[in-house]
Amino acid sequence: MSERRTSLLATLALLAMTAAWGSTFFLIKDLLDRVPTLDFLAVRFAIASVAMLLVAPRAVARLSPVVRRHAIVLGLLYGVAQILQTAGLAHTAASVSGFITGMYVVLTPVFAALILHTRITAATWAAVALATAGLGVLTLSGFSLGYGEAITLVSAVLYALHIVGLGAWSTPRDAVGMSILQIMVITVVCFVATVPDGIVLPSTGRDWLSVVYMALIAGALAMLGQTWAQAHLPPTRTAIIMSMEPVFAASFAVWLGGEGVTPRLVVGGLMVLTAMLVVELVPRRKVEAEVSHIAV
Repeated sequence: MSERRTSLLATLALLAMTAAWGSTFFLIKDLLDRVPTLDFLAVRFAIASVAMLLVAPRAVARLSPVVRRHAIVLGLLYGVAQILQTAGLAHTAASVSGFITGMYVVLTPVFAALILHTRITAATWAAVALATAGLGVLTLSGFSLGYGEAITLVSAVLYALHIVGLGAWSTPRDAVGMSILQIMVITVVCFVATVPDGIVLPSTGRDWLSVVYMALIAGALAMLGQTWAQAHLPPTRTAIIMSMEPVFAASFAVWLGGEGVTPRLVVGGLMVLTAMLVVELVPRRKVEAEVSHIAV
């Protein structure tokens, strides 16, 4: 398969993953009225872990010790980020939380330059700035900096490090095993956070259906898609593509959630879409230097 075709498939995989994440927002908003957030996360990732182990029971065993260590680190980063983002949401508006979390779009190229010594070009920085501005238009209606915003920003830092780490460490051969191990670590992190207060399970068939969808499609398959795609795409390019998540979330809210189309949705969505097209249509050598895999 040619490099161009592989890159296109990786981009489509990330877009599919981002669309899956976006489709969960109105489901989660409804579900969390009945199931505490950390309990939902623990159950969701536990189901995803079991499903992936049943499909590929030997994938983790085939990983080298170094790759296993990398996957554990990435799972810890992602799991702690999920908890911090959730805790921050209890102390700040959802719109502000969404914008600050989306700041991984800015932080990813910074970490890629500092950690991987990646050359970030002017075209890439322009796309990053445009995506960030689009996220602001989509989500912000006011802003203040306090405890909730601070820990949400820490979660954005961890998400950015997760993207950079995947870009550096993932390979197509190890994608399945790394995905499973990451999901398992995320499950452990979420259970550790919620067990002291007890675990509340969904009580209706409809709620279980939502959790299973988010576990299998927006959890297991999404992690597999991201891990495989990042074996072929640079971290900054990945972050800009993933900034489409709030655009998909708003689109699903309009289509299935009954929300109206607003000028902010149209303008912000077009800004983020334009940023993604910049990194996809500008020749890759002008957007971001190739990133070599590193081992720690």
